[in-house]
Amino acid sequence: MPHRVCDIAAALGARFDGAGDLTVTGAAEPAAAGPFDLAMAMDPRYAEGLAKGRARAAILWEGADWQALGLQAAIFAPRGRLAMARLTQVFDPGPGLPSGISPLAAIDPTAEIGEGASIGPFTVIGAGARIGPRARIAEQVSIGARVAIGADALILAGVKIGARVTIGDRFIAQPGCAIGGDGFSFVTEETSRVEAARATLGTPGETKPQPWQRIHSLGAVTIADDVEVGANSTIDRGTIRDTRVGRGTKIDNLVQVGHNVVVGEDCLLCAQCGVAGSTRIGNRVVLGGQVGVVDNIFVGDDVVVGGGSVVNSNAPAGRVLMGSPAVRMDLNVEIYKAQRRLPRILAQFAELQKTVKNLVDKGPGGEP
Repeated sequence: MPHRVCDIAAALGARFDGAGDLTVTGAAEPAAAGPFDLAMAMDPRYAEGLAKGRARAAILWEGADWQALGLQAAIFAPRGRLAMARLTQVFDPGPGLPSGISPLAAIDPTAEIGEGASIGPFTVIGAGARIGPRARIAEQVSIGARVAIGADALILAGVKIGARVTIGDRFIAQPGCAIGGDGFSFVTEETSRVEAARATLGTPGETKPQPWQRIHSLGAVTIADDVEVGANSTIDRGTIRDTRVGRGTKIDNLVQVGHNVVVGEDCLLCAQCGVAGSTRIGNRVVLGGQVGVVDNIFVGDDVVVGGGSVVNSNAPAGRVLMGSPAVRMDLNVEIYKAQRRLPRILAQFAELQKTVKNLVDKGPGGEP
């Protein structure tokens, strides 16, 4: 579908120069852009690519000379990534799911399906489930008994939602994510080696063979409005109370949220994060890729944790953390620099040891 440059600029809240009536049908990197693509050149370092492509219009950085770059029209975006977000909304064709309810879907007679909902083939919806209006559910999705899903949901192929899960409006579930599985919670008849190791700081004594007994998950999962869950991520149900995810939080692929966890509003949990059971995450927290958060701690509002870090104690609000164990980012940088200097320092220390030994061997008069 063609879009005029002036209309795109209006959707982006940006200004444009040149031929506002010029139409484009898609977006492309500058060097690969054709005459009907809008070139994405929002930084001066992309200017060289414009000469290699055939774009007539582009999104440029403020102050760019669009005519000198050989363009017929330009949109100026002071904040490139924000412009990217809004532009992709304009051009995204969506997942292409068919409308209506497939005759191959298995829907319990007691389930309630909202007006305008679409349900794909081989999807199963359990007893007493409630699907909101205009929900789009792809093929091979499993929705358990008494699940409630709000309006305008987009649930893609292979998603599994366990019984009694409650989900708000405008929920997005990427392929293969699983919400509402049992928490990983087990106990032994007597004190286990793990419990003893924690209590004694690593000297648990002898091990007594004994089996693990499951602690069943009686709670469920509650997810607020505008939450997204990435492909193959998992959110476990709570033991007694629900595991909770706050409004506007976005969860990347391959993320594990454990039982009883509470995640606040507008958080970002990046790929391969793991949040252990009963931990509380505040609002607007960002966990970088492969961050681990141990159980039963609190991470305050507005905390940012760099990728690959391990948070193993409470994190005060507003902190920027990095490392394993995670410490303030500036301190982590100093620790890293000190570690890099260790081989040189040890070599110098060894030389000093030799010098001191030689002086001692020679005695007070300088003679051996």
